[in-house]
Amino acid sequence: MNGNPAAPGYAPGYAPGRTLSLRVEFVRQLRRRRTKAMFGLLLALPWILVVAFQFGPGPAGQGNTLRLSDLATQGGLNFAAFALSVSASFLLVVAVALFCGDTVASEADWSSLRYLLAAPVPRDRLLRQKLIVAMGYSAAAVTVLPLMALVAGTLAFGWNDIQVPGTGETIPAADALPRFAVVVGYALVSQFVVASMAFLLSVSTDSPLGAVGGAVGLVIVSSILQAVEALGSIREFLPTFWNNAWTDALTPDPDYSGMIKGVAVSVTYSVILIAVAFRRFRAKDVVS
Repeated sequence: MNGNPAAPGYAPGYAPGRTLSLRVEFVRQLRRRRTKAMFGLLLALPWILVVAFQFGPGPAGQGNTLRLSDLATQGGLNFAAFALSVSASFLLVVAVALFCGDTVASEADWSSLRYLLAAPVPRDRLLRQKLIVAMGYSAAAVTVLPLMALVAGTLAFGWNDIQVPGTGETIPAADALPRFAVVVGYALVSQFVVASMAFLLSVSTDSPLGAVGGAVGLVIVSSILQAVEALGSIREFLPTFWNNAWTDALTPDPDYSGMIKGVAVSVTYSVILIAVAFRRFRAKDVVS
């Protein structure tokens, strides 16, 4: 390597920083069938919803009873907001859990993890590279669905000002579009807990399905506890409590306080879970 001596403890010419490049890992994950299938579903869902609205009965809500689903056909922005609301609590959770929970566990399941470490790829680098790639695909998944919904909704229902659920008030599209970008960003941050839990389980088990299922199970349990009003303010510390706070951004007078709390909770949980994942993997006896 440019005449420099090898690092202590390594063979001549070996560079730990050049092992398992991001480009190689991105391509590997892109070629997998589960990646293509998931993005295919995410891109197809908005068009499926368009067809459902075209052939289904008209909205039943009137006046102050208007729901987000009643206003979905009022324009591209309304339709994109509806598509995000119906997918964020399950489909996007599954997508993020799949990309992050299938990282290390799949290598162990294929009995290739020990060969990667014997290459040798430093353990921290292996986890870091896989986490970056998994988060990259997760970010793409969370972003591509509302963007495709915005395109599909605009083509099907036109480009109109956004209408607010409940009151039917309108917000100019030019004002709502930047807010919608904030909403998509918040939806991504809300999925950090799912991503980090799936990643932690991925380094703890040889079963990709177990890692994905465990992360999805966390969301289900948190959602159930969230409905228990007897817990009072304790519910605010649940990872899913603030997931729908983004709706406050799409009002005539936006309120971002709930979103700020949601970001704080999500980032805190994520940092702790990822730190535990790295610590656990450093001491793990890899036999698969």
